[in-house]
Parts: sequence; structure tokens; C-alpha cells
Amino acid sequence: MRLVIARCSVDYAGKLTAHLPMAPRLVLIKADGSVSIHADDRAYKPLNWMNPPCSLREEPYEENGAIARWTVTHGKSGERLILTIEEILHDTSHELGLDPGLQKDGVEAHLQELLAEHITTLGDGWSLIRREYPTAIGPVDILCRDSDSATVAVEIKRRGEIDGVEQLTRYLELLNRDPHLAPVRGIFAAQEIKPQARVLAVDRGINCVTLDYDALRGIEHEGTLF
Repeated sequence: MRLVIARCSVDYAGKLTAHLPMAPRLVLIKADGSVSIHADDRAYKPLNWMNPPCSLREEPYEENGAIARWTVTHGKSGERLILTIEEILHDTSHELGLDPGLQKDGVEAHLQELLAEHITTLGDGWSLIRREYPTAIGPVDILCRDSDSATVAVEIKRRGEIDGVEQLTRYLELLNRDPHLAPVRGIFAAQEIKPQARVLAVDRGINCVTLDYDALRGIEHEGTLF
């Protein structure tokens, strides 16, 4: 990860346009290629960002007091994030290594264990490849194959929210780069799935499964697939 604190302005050019005026900002450039711009508030949410795949070009730029221009270009859409920099206050890089992933609470961990043990809850003829399948950004809860032998990644939450869908989306982007696994589709499984998360999942081609914890423990009926 590269962490930069710079006085800069930011312009987003694509289907929509957005402008952040000149001010000190935090720029995070992660190993997965993502770039995000942060202010000293708003908790974790960035002011603007570019998801991978994208590339960063740094070049000198001397105009109106600026010293450099950084252009982040998305590899598929061609949309751009342009940082015009007046001053770099801090620039450092750190190798974080493989992330072990979020440690789930007891219910989520048990849901994962139960669903892996009874993977046919998701459909007849399904088979388990592995629990905690490793990726460069952390392990996928369950990797399995459906009745047509297609690869499926399953992310399990106790309460399904937008962050969980985003997490699964990042896993799918990485898994689909592996020719031995691709194409990989996703299932977002939880005891309760928020409406906004369900809408986002459907928009990204991810199926949602509502799990009944008690029923899974007794295997009395299957989860509901939407």
C-alpha cells in the first residue's frame, strides 16, 4: 500500500463528472490497484475513488502553482480520476502482505461450517471445493461447484449489508482472473439481507440466499434462493 498526503484538486471524468477543489487530502493506492481520496472526516468513506482494474500515470505538471498531475484510468470503462498536485507532504509505501481476513463471530463461523457441511442446501448436485479459499485480499468463505460444475463463491454474513456485497465483488474480480476457476459467480448468504444490499447484489449478478440458522442446524429445510 502507498500512502500519500498531498495538497491537490481532484477531477473525475466519465459518465458523471465531479470536482474536489484544492485542499490537503489523503491518497491511498492499494496493491489491488484501487485508488481512493480521503478527507479528515467521513469515517472510512472516500471522497472519490477508482476500483480496479486501473492504472496510475504520474507526470510533471507546472501550471497555476501545480507540480505534478496523476491520472488514474480505469482499464475497462476508460473513466479517469485526475489529481492535480501543488505539494506532497508525505509519501510512503508499506507491504502489508496477505490479509488473514475478518474473523467472524460465532454465528457467522458456524453458518459457514454448516453450509460447507451441507452444501446441497444451495442445490442438488452441488459440491464443496474448499472453505476459506485464499485470495490476495483474504479468504472467500466457501468456494464450491454447482450441478453444472460451474465455480461459485459464497460470502456468508449474519446480517447482509452493502459492505458484504462489495467484499464479494472484490473476491469475484480476483477469482475470475484464474483460468482454472473462471467463470466464477457469486452467492451472498445471510440470515437477513438488507434491501439495499439485495438491490446491489442483483445489479452485479450476485444471487442472494437467506439462511435459517436453526433450520441449518437441524437441516429441516433449505435456504431461499432469490
